[in-house]
Amino acid sequence: MKKKKKLIFYLATKLGWILIKLIGKMCFFKEVGRENFQKLVQAKLPFLYVLWHGRIFSPIYLHCGEGVAAMVSLHADGEMIARTIHKLGYKTVRGSSTRGGNQAFHDMINVLKKGGIGTIIPDGPRGPRHHLKPGTMYIAQQTGAYLIPVSFSANRKIVLNSWDRFVLPLPFSKNIVYYGKPVKVMKELSEEQLEQLRKVFETEMIRLENKADDYFQK
Repeated sequence: MKKKKKLIFYLATKLGWILIKLIGKMCFFKEVGRENFQKLVQAKLPFLYVLWHGRIFSPIYLHCGEGVAAMVSLHADGEMIARTIHKLGYKTVRGSSTRGGNQAFHDMINVLKKGGIGTIIPDGPRGPRHHLKPGTMYIAQQTGAYLIPVSFSANRKIVLNSWDRFVLPLPFSKNIVYYGKPVKVMKELSEEQLEQLRKVFETEMIRLENKADDYFQK
């Protein structure tokens, strides 16, 4: 089993980024709401792309080489992801809700306070699926960064039988990518108000995912 895991780790870290590039170049993308983050980029305002674990493929491909800082788990699978996205031009902040959370929290805050762009997967690394953990809201509240929900779907795809129902678009598929409206988390919000906003944002992320899936059902 250890040899098998080592082989998977080796192949994933050596070939994973190439696979993402190849599939991405063979796909067709339609981006809706791109202006929602372009305005923030032009104004040099910090923000976080917020993605569900199962819907990261197309956004990762579309924003490679932009120097986005991604929060990645310290688990073994997180190490594979970190090495892969480094080769795609991402920076990494290591830690999650289960391991290294405090350090990752402070590192991401530093990135955003310097005007950087970050991305976070609030239901990772192990779920539960579609549950937005509160750390995302705290980071935004501490930094004044905007949150932008992102999701995608494809007309031809493989949905893995995993906890996150990971979506892998097939070569030559049509992909729809939705960027939601930026959400500002005010520093003066109480714990109760922050929790209410978390629920609203979580609902919006689920809505965007459903909207992306419905796009190809017309």
